[in-house]
Amino acid sequence: MATQNAAPAAGPSSGAAGDPKRWLILAVICSAYLMVGLDLTVMNLALPTAQETLDFSNADRQWIVTAYALSFGGLLLFFGRLSDLIGRKESFLIGLTGFAIASAVGGASNSFGMLVTARASQGVFAAMLAPACLALLATTFTDPKEKGKAFGIFSGVVASGAGLGLIIGGALTSAFDWRWCLYVNLIFAAVSLVGGTLLLKREPKTGGRMDIPGVLLASGGMFCLVYGLSNAAEESWSTPSTWGYLVAGGVLLVLFALWQTRSASPLLPPRIVLDRNRGGAYLTVLLVGTGMFGILLFLIYYMQLTLDYSAITSGVALLPMIVATTLGAGLGATKLMPKYGPKPLISGGLLVSAAGMAWLTGISVDSGYASDLLGPLVVVGLGMGLIYAAALTTGTSGVETRDSGIASACISAGQQLGGALGTALLNTIAATAVTNWLTDNTKGQPTPEQLQLASIDGYTTVFWWCAAIFAGGAVIAGLLLRRGPLPVPEAPAQAPAVQTETA
Repeated sequence: MATQNAAPAAGPSSGAAGDPKRWLILAVICSAYLMVGLDLTVMNLALPTAQETLDFSNADRQWIVTAYALSFGGLLLFFGRLSDLIGRKESFLIGLTGFAIASAVGGASNSFGMLVTARASQGVFAAMLAPACLALLATTFTDPKEKGKAFGIFSGVVASGAGLGLIIGGALTSAFDWRWCLYVNLIFAAVSLVGGTLLLKREPKTGGRMDIPGVLLASGGMFCLVYGLSNAAEESWSTPSTWGYLVAGGVLLVLFALWQTRSASPLLPPRIVLDRNRGGAYLTVLLVGTGMFGILLFLIYYMQLTLDYSAITSGVALLPMIVATTLGAGLGATKLMPKYGPKPLISGGLLVSAAGMAWLTGISVDSGYASDLLGPLVVVGLGMGLIYAAALTTGTSGVETRDSGIASACISAGQQLGGALGTALLNTIAATAVTNWLTDNTKGQPTPEQLQLASIDGYTTVFWWCAAIFAGGAVIAGLLLRRGPLPVPEAPAQAPAVQTETA
C-alpha cells in the first residue's frame, strides 16, 4: 500500500518563511527612522534660544537647519547603494551609532561652529540610516498581507515624523532646554541600537562595485540643488549663490543620468526609476514634500504670529493631523493597496490633501481652532496617510534584493529635495503676496492691522499653491501609475512529494 505525504513549501502568503522576530524588527526600524524624521524639524522651534545661548547672528541661524539638509540630501544615493554592498545591518548600526554621537556633540555645543558641524554630521549618518531602514523593512517582510501592515505602520512614522519634531521640539525647549532637542536622540538610538544588534541578521554581500563617478555627480548635484534652494529661501532667486548653484546642480544631475546609461555598475540603475509605478512613487514623494511645507512652515507661522499660540500649543494643534495620517496609512496599506493598487490611493490621497489645503484658505485674523483649523488638518492628514502608504510600498516593489537600498534612497531623496524646494518656493510666493497686498491696500506706513491682513493674504496664497501642487500631482500620478494591484512575488516551487512504501 502506498501513502503519499507532501510537505508544501511556504508560499508568499503563508508568512511561514518570515523572520519570527519580524514585528520586533519593525519596532526597531520605526524607532530609528522616527529619530531621523524628527531631526528635520525638531530644532526649528529651538533656534531662538540656541541663538541666544551661543550668540550667533540671524544670518547664521539658517545653517543649523541647512547643514543637516545639505549632508542628508547630498549623500542619500551614495549610502543607499553602500547599504546594498556592505549589508543593511552594518549600515543601520553604523548610521545609528554615528547619529547618536553627533547628537551628543550637538547638545554639548559651546559655539556656533561646533553646533553646525554636529548638525552636518547628523545629516551624514541620517543619509546612511534612512535607506537602510526602508530596505530592511522591504526585505524582512515577505508575506504580502503582513507587508501591507508593516508598511502601513512605517508610513505613519514617515509621514508624521516632521510634525512630531515640531511638537517634541517645542515641548523640550519650553520644559527643559534647547539642547534636549538633540539629547533626546540618544534615547531613540540606544533602543534601536540594542534591538538592531540582537534582532537583525547579517545578509550576504552582493559583491558589486561602487560607481565612483556616479557618486560624485549625484552627490554634487543634490548638494548644489539643496544649497541653491536654501539660499533662495533666505535671500533671493536672483543672487548668484542661488541660480548659480541651481544651474550647476541641474547640469550635474543631467550628466549623472547620462553616465548611468553607460556605467558597468551604475549607482542608480535605470531599471529602478524607469518602471512607471516606481517612478511615479518617487515623483509623488517629491511633490508631497514640496506641498507639506505649507502646513509645517506657514501654518505654524500663522498660529504663533497671528493667533498668538505658544510653541508647544502650535505643536499640539498638529496632533489631529498626525493621528489622521497614521489611520490613513494603516487603512491604505492593509485594506486598499492589496485590492486596488497604488494609483487610486496616490491620486485620491493627493486630491483629498488638495481639498484640505483649499479649506485652509478660509482662515482670518480671528479664526478659531475647532471651527477653522481642525477639519482641514484632519483632511490633509488622511490624504497624507493614503499617499505614503502607497508610495513607500510602490517605491520598493519589484526590485531585486541587491537594489533595495538604492530604491529606498530614491524615496528619501525625493522627500528631502521636495522639502528644500517647498521652503524656497513657498517663502518666495508668500513674500510676493504680502508685498503686493501692501502695495494695493496701503499708503505710507502700514498699520499693525494692515500688516496682519497682508500676512493672512500671504498664508492663504501659499495654501492655494499647495492645493494646486497636490492637484497637479494627482493628475501626474494618474497618468504615470499603472492600474490594479502591484504584482505579487511568485511562490517558491512546491517541494516534491515524498513517497513511502508500507506493507
